[in-house]
Amino acid sequence: MPEAKNLIVGFDVGSTTVKSVVVDTTTDQIIWSDYQRHDTKQPEKCLEFLKRMEADAGIKAGESRVFVTGSGGGPVGVHIGAKFVQEVNAVSLAVEKLYPECGSVVELGGQDAKIIIFKEDPETGRKKKIPSMNDKCAGGTGAVIDKINAKVRIPAEELCNMGYLGLKLHPVAGKCGVFAETDINGLQKSGVPPSELMASLFEAIIQQNLAVLTRGNTLRPTVLLLGGPNTYIKGMQDCWKFNIPKVWEERNFPLPEGKDPKDLIMVPDNAQYFAALGCVRFAMDEDASVGIYKGCEKLEWYINYGRLEEKQKKGGSGLYKTENELSEFKDRYKSKKFVPHTFKPGQHVEAFMGIDGGSTSTKAVLVNHEGEVMVKCYQLSRAIPWKTPWRCSPT
Repeated sequence: MPEAKNLIVGFDVGSTTVKSVVVDTTTDQIIWSDYQRHDTKQPEKCLEFLKRMEADAGIKAGESRVFVTGSGGGPVGVHIGAKFVQEVNAVSLAVEKLYPECGSVVELGGQDAKIIIFKEDPETGRKKKIPSMNDKCAGGTGAVIDKINAKVRIPAEELCNMGYLGLKLHPVAGKCGVFAETDINGLQKSGVPPSELMASLFEAIIQQNLAVLTRGNTLRPTVLLLGGPNTYIKGMQDCWKFNIPKVWEERNFPLPEGKDPKDLIMVPDNAQYFAALGCVRFAMDEDASVGIYKGCEKLEWYINYGRLEEKQKKGGSGLYKTENELSEFKDRYKSKKFVPHTFKPGQHVEAFMGIDGGSTSTKAVLVNHEGEVMVKCYQLSRAIPWKTPWRCSPT
């Protein structure tokens, strides 16, 4: 096992996933890596990773070094002694080290999207970066895929193999996650199959990023596709490889002779870890005293006690202080139990039926002439109201 002082941890604590690598600086090799969803529990997942890195890779407090990036990197890093690295800088450093011939980067994260275009300065010959990042809106990010897949309910393994080429595409708004979901709801109700829904979503996301994040610039080859959605979803890769060459053709952009344009767009090895690897590259240019790992005890204390203390300081008082106050509160706001009418077979009933076929559920009521609700039903429709099983419930 390598010496602990030669180990550097790169952490990318994102909005939906945690990615981490451990690199042995003597060989410049990755000796440990993992990528997992944290299910909104960023500190807990980071703690789990650290304990495994201590056991499996041999990192040690006071000897190894840790550098973090991502939307959740700062709050976690402060408890373990880590130095924070800005995301675009981290990705750029990894790209410049591993793929110096790269001309552009497209990274899709859970709740952000980045495009970095590298251009040579004609005076100095050095590359300069033109970065663009969307971290304020879900439009054009992996969050839209997660949100819509929660409705379409495609298993993760099947989603990764969803295609794009040869499928019929339908209009889906890409500039806003809410708009995209609204369009998908309408298409789903009209009977569009899931394969076409997801292919249309891939098209919307990619067209949004090509139109907005490029800021009028043209992606330069070679283009690297980074981030979880680009790494794991085949349809996303196919969509990029179909659309970027069209832009090159429309703009008469000069390409290397004898190469298929699609081959100039690639998913590199460890594409999901580039931000974490960039943290390691950043660490190598820092003083050896920066980012010394302090162990995970403070992070564990924060998870078990410190976080609650912070909430208590910031938050207001609860809804009740005693059990009597709780009982009074429940009595005050308790809904009157609904008792549905019962009918005999063949009985003639004069009433009005109202049906609300919503995007996620179907509701129905039976109301008599006095305006009294006689029977009511509520069922999840899975966006297909006419297939909803009608079962009346007393709730």
